[in-house]
Amino acid sequence: MLDRLLIANRGEIAIRIARTASDMGIKTVSVFSEDDHLSLHTRHSESAVNLGQAGVAAYLNAENLIQVAKETGCDAIHPGYGFLSESAEFAKLCAEAGIRFVGPSPETLSQFGDKAQARNLAIASEVPVLEGTNQATTLEEANAFYDSLGVGTAVMIKALAGGGGRGMRPVREKAELEEAYARATSEAQKAFGSGDLYLEEMLYPAKHVEVQIVGDGERVVHLWDRECSLQRQRQKLVEIAPAFGLSNEIRTAMLESAQRIALAANYEGVGTIEFLVGADNQGVDRFVFMEANARLQVEHTVTEEVTGLDLVALQLRLAGGENLDEIALTQDLIGEPKGVAVQVRVNLEKMNEDGTSIPGGGVLTSYEPPSGPGIRLDGFGYNGYSTSVLYDSLLAKLIVHSDELERALLRARRALSEFKIEGAPTNISFLQSILKNAPFSESGIHTLFVEENVADLLAAEEEPGKYFVPPERELEKAGSEVDPDDPLAVLALKGPAAEAKTQELAPPEVAGPSGTVSVLAPLQGMVIEFSVGVGEEVQKNQPVAVMEALKMEHVIKSEVSGVVRELALEVGDTIFESTPIMFIEPLDVEGEYDSGESQDLDEIRPDVAEVNHFHELTRDDSRVEATEKRHEAGKRTARENILDLCDEGSFFEYGPLVTAARYRNDTTEELEERVKRTAADAMVMGVGRINGELVGKDNARCIAMSYDYSVLAGTQGNKNHQKQDRMFGIAERYKLPVVLYTEGGGGRTYGGPRSDSGPNVSSVGGLNVRTWRELGKLSGLVPIVGVNSGYCFAGNVVLLGACDVIIATKDSSLGIGGPAMIEGGGLGAYAPSEVGPVEIQEPNGVIDILVEDEAEATAVAKKYLSYFQGPVKSWTENDQRILRHIVPENRRAVYSIRSVIETLADEGSMLELRPKFGLSMVTAFIRIEGKAVGVVANNSNSPTGGAIDSEGADKAARFMQLCDAFDIPILSLVDTPGNMVGPEAEKTALIRHCGRMYVAGANITVPYFLVVLRKSYGLGALAMATGSFDETFFSISWPTGEFAGMGLEGMIKLGRRAELAAIEDISERKARYEKMVADAYAWSRALNAATVLEVDDVIDPAETRNWLVMGLDSLPPVPVRTHKKRGWIDTW
Repeated sequence: MLDRLLIANRGEIAIRIARTASDMGIKTVSVFSEDDHLSLHTRHSESAVNLGQAGVAAYLNAENLIQVAKETGCDAIHPGYGFLSESAEFAKLCAEAGIRFVGPSPETLSQFGDKAQARNLAIASEVPVLEGTNQATTLEEANAFYDSLGVGTAVMIKALAGGGGRGMRPVREKAELEEAYARATSEAQKAFGSGDLYLEEMLYPAKHVEVQIVGDGERVVHLWDRECSLQRQRQKLVEIAPAFGLSNEIRTAMLESAQRIALAANYEGVGTIEFLVGADNQGVDRFVFMEANARLQVEHTVTEEVTGLDLVALQLRLAGGENLDEIALTQDLIGEPKGVAVQVRVNLEKMNEDGTSIPGGGVLTSYEPPSGPGIRLDGFGYNGYSTSVLYDSLLAKLIVHSDELERALLRARRALSEFKIEGAPTNISFLQSILKNAPFSESGIHTLFVEENVADLLAAEEEPGKYFVPPERELEKAGSEVDPDDPLAVLALKGPAAEAKTQELAPPEVAGPSGTVSVLAPLQGMVIEFSVGVGEEVQKNQPVAVMEALKMEHVIKSEVSGVVRELALEVGDTIFESTPIMFIEPLDVEGEYDSGESQDLDEIRPDVAEVNHFHELTRDDSRVEATEKRHEAGKRTARENILDLCDEGSFFEYGPLVTAARYRNDTTEELEERVKRTAADAMVMGVGRINGELVGKDNARCIAMSYDYSVLAGTQGNKNHQKQDRMFGIAERYKLPVVLYTEGGGGRTYGGPRSDSGPNVSSVGGLNVRTWRELGKLSGLVPIVGVNSGYCFAGNVVLLGACDVIIATKDSSLGIGGPAMIEGGGLGAYAPSEVGPVEIQEPNGVIDILVEDEAEATAVAKKYLSYFQGPVKSWTENDQRILRHIVPENRRAVYSIRSVIETLADEGSMLELRPKFGLSMVTAFIRIEGKAVGVVANNSNSPTGGAIDSEGADKAARFMQLCDAFDIPILSLVDTPGNMVGPEAEKTALIRHCGRMYVAGANITVPYFLVVLRKSYGLGALAMATGSFDETFFSISWPTGEFAGMGLEGMIKLGRRAELAAIEDISERKARYEKMVADAYAWSRALNAATVLEVDDVIDPAETRNWLVMGLDSLPPVPVRTHKKRGWIDTW
């Protein structure tokens, strides 16, 4: 016989154990945590010991409990259920301390506590089991197990350690497995200290039936069975003994199976073997082992009622050393169950519409249990008890007994209606609904019945309580009361919300319970949440409620510390400002509120994860097939080009999730497919920086845009245009340069089902599109760089043609119309590569810079843009002495003008535009000591010998406009015999084309530096000098310079014609002519021009760069422009 028992538990089970121990003459010691000293179980023992800790942790401190047992002289510890009741380690510590653990041996606890071991034991005992993993299972193994079960199956995830429904999750779809596994792991870790899980095949629908067993280590008897199917989230709500609706064959086999398992484990004490009962694939009933619980169960009471046995007394007698014979507990003496018992669990909780529960609490202002024949209540409530949400929400177990099931159910319903609990929310009405509506008579209940029917169960009419309830105090509320869940309820209101009231100076004060202060609403709005319940302690500044006003949520905080004594409102009430929300009794509560929530900065919330997922779908590594296709063609993707163009980490994409078409009824899968298939609607664009390390962060701002040929062949759709208009608008407002990759087929055709043209027609020809206009408005405002690789036709190529510069790869084919348009117009059939290859488009001047591939194109685009971004700090000067030897002394010998430019420029800084077009002229950007300069130079080594022809004039005039628009000084290198002449030249409309240089030159305002290298003749030289040498910042000449109003030979023939004609001898005439020409050339020398100030000086060519440096250094700062300097830049 035990002498003194420590009860290592709390609440109703601690009281239950204490009562039986007291009846047996065993003295008891209760324990309590620091925040649980008012729990009723502390009054049912001879003494109660403070465990010195708060919360659940106090009841899980095994070493401390054993120390208390020793100090109080206890020779045994009863763990109850939950907490340490199934801890093999705790049982082992008890044995080592010489204290009897009321329960099975540590070995049995370890075997039954490991669900895999328990399954293996059942298999060894020839008890049927479901397919399972039988061991700690990883997520990867869980996925493999799920797949092995075949189509149409489901699994149950279970914790290896512990039971009670914690760490369990059903999985009916493969997609649910990963999340369920994570939740079960977390729950098991918190409940049992181990997150290990295993999986079982799920039997559905199935009943949950358990067998009560008692063993002494050598023999095992059963105390019949219990029906436990009515549960929510694996937490039982209603238990019935004996189980009903079982065939004799199933029941007998199940009872025998339970005994075999317990015998195999040498079971000692009270325990439960749990089974599932359901039909197999052929519809034949079967049962399978589920798990074993080596402890007293919450529902042991119904077994006691139908057997007349006290299970706690049996535990204590076995723990005291008696065996089944000595207790006189044999199977034949147990007999058949007597009547039917029903237990319902009364929990402190609030029920949501989806059946989930929120633990509730408060101060119990009323606790009046039911009474009468056949009614038992195991609980621990009392009037004034302040409940705690830190512990299990179970407040009481109502057990009824009757001669048959139907009468027992009616008695349970009646007893619940008599059970008066006020001050805290309970699930009594939900239990009544289950008892009234569950199909007991048809045996139609199963483990998921409650979850599948929760909406109907919650909606059932609530049974009235059979007790008096004092009238509620009324508070003035704002407007009329309507259903807050019905969005149309307000529209049904007629007339004024209430009778007009005389305005008061202040709202009437509503008093709460004596000694309390009110928490007032700070604004008019609706109460949508209470964060605390009656009886809960609150600290100063702790959130206690949430209100909603004008679609914004406002957290209401308590201004005092204390205990909540009353909630004045309900969720859904709409109230005026200063209306009391709740009443708090001020008390000394230690500390000030701290949410205790640690912010995991690496946590990715579901909403962020969803956005990240859709962004990932647009990335190249998600669009594998499209990306591989580009790479196989030797191409880069749009994003690869842009990321190469922009400084690392600087590009921010606009509209990456835009799709060609979007419908409100798109499923998630359809939307994912749209995002991948029409990513960004073929237009990748955004803001970034280019050349930041070269020109500084502030000067590197830019817009990068690229048609995506892997999306609908880079064609133009509605959203594509909308996106470009958006980006061009940003470029205009914020003066951002634009780099545009244009590969694509032009306008998109429509007409297919669910295409982005949509069912509603808003345009016939699309002639209200503004994209080309918006880009055109940028001309002269910001640099526009066009880059193309591959095919570019129609609308795409028109955008390309509007750019300041066109950089194209060798595989480009550019055309105003593509093959379909050409053939459709009756102009012949051509392959895309034949429409406008670079062999045509470079010599004709369309392409400014021809490159090998996209990588080079991107590098050149960066270099081109750098001239418009400001000076660079690092540069290297070439050896200027080379200039003395480039222009030959033989005035008829040709030389390389490009060598002159490259030598003058900072090393490696020259970028020539349109080298194969307008061969008489060279246009290029260079840097002088890091500063950008535009160069216009006559090319004497060309078919015209440097004479300015139509193409050369066009090329130079456009380049002058470009430099002037962006305040880039111009260097003119002159070596021209004048404008081109002759009938063939006139066929090219030379008059008009040459005229462009004079008009362009006369209207530029940038500093103009002029250097005469050799010939500086007449109108051609004036064209190279903006119309007059006097209009330049400086005009200088090398010694090789020649100055004349026209070609000297022609000038002599015209001006000295009469004199020459008077010489009749031809040989003498020729000699005289040659003498005149030689004299003219001698007079045209630069040295002579300098003496009459036709130039500012004639210099050593090696000094040319110094003059340029002086000129650049002498310029005033470029004004900050808010508008265009020029209306536009000519595209030609």
